[in-house]
Amino acid sequence: MNIWIAIGVTFAGCYLVKLAGLLVPAGALERPLVKRMAALLPVALLAALTAQQAFADGRVPELDAKAVGLAAAAVALLLRAPFLVVIGAAVVVTAGVRALMG
Repeated sequence: MNIWIAIGVTFAGCYLVKLAGLLVPAGALERPLVKRMAALLPVALLAALTAQQAFADGRVPELDAKAVGLAAAAVALLLRAPFLVVIGAAVVVTAGVRALMG
């Protein structure tokens, strides 16, 4: 029965967060600081998620094929490659390193 309690609490929390977002006055959202934070926060969260997924296995930091693939993607970005080429480079390099490492 504990799982249903967790589901109910999660449901209520999500609903309350959404409701709080709808209750924010429009004037508060027009402030320059809020606009800047709203523009930069998704980028920061995505970068943190990428770093956590690439350089950690659970709670232990490690360097493996994912980190090498991320480095290949960074090099492709520096060379101003199109987005699909960046993704393709990361996939191919990661797969190659995994194949070599076993």
